[in-house]
Amino acid sequence: MTTDAPDAPDAWKQWHEKRVETVSAPYGPLALTATHWIEDHPEGRLPDIPGNWVADKEGVVLTATDADGLTVAGRPFSGETRLAADTGPEAGARVALGAKRLVVLVREGVWGVRVYDPESAARRAFRGIEADSYDPRWSVPGRFTPYDGTRTVRLGNADGRERGFELAGELAFSLAGRERTLKVARQRDGSLWAVFADATSGDTSFRFRFLFPPAPDAEGRTTVDFNRAQLPPCAFADHFLCPFPAPGNTLDVPVEAGERHLSALSTAEPV
Repeated sequence: MTTDAPDAPDAWKQWHEKRVETVSAPYGPLALTATHWIEDHPEGRLPDIPGNWVADKEGVVLTATDADGLTVAGRPFSGETRLAADTGPEAGARVALGAKRLVVLVREGVWGVRVYDPESAARRAFRGIEADSYDPRWSVPGRFTPYDGTRTVRLGNADGRERGFELAGELAFSLAGRERTLKVARQRDGSLWAVFADATSGDTSFRFRFLFPPAPDAEGRTTVDFNRAQLPPCAFADHFLCPFPAPGNTLDVPVEAGERHLSALSTAEPV
């Protein structure tokens, strides 16, 4: 059984075009050129970033002079200021160096600074996302069963470190004639987040992919649409953290749907 709707191919096409637009935006994933953890630089000097950056439990203290060329909240900055983690769009980060945006982040109490550069080599070289055309066979009903409270597991991340990942429950669905499950997180808007691999991973698809099923209804029903499986941020830049799939989240079936790789073609159209 599929959950296909008459306008599903057109909706998928719009989704795909929006994805290409989003990742190639001036401060999208392709613009990320560095993630620096402040604890790795106890002297307070981050590579290729002016100013002095020091972290404590409360946030980051930035000290700079006029000669450093930094701006804070759109104004030339000199002196000292305390920075919390940026929570909005990267383009709106408080600290900038010319066209670059310096985004403050924190993970498990460790503070860092990300550099987004619209002139990044990856953004200039981008030619689109290789994705399979819409196929209704890959859109199936799913049922979400929550855990009694969240379960935190330690997962490897793409940057080589291990971090906690909060799982909210399991998503069951039928695929290729078998019942299958994925462990999923739950996002603030109620939608689900699965990090999964399959029989194509590392071969005809990236090492793993993300899937964001809609928020389940009161009975746990949702749609599992692998046509919208998408590349994780670390497929666009090496400086993202990206959790690996949780144990049990590697499907033994080839999921020949959704985004596969960055395109080597001279077009951003799906193949």
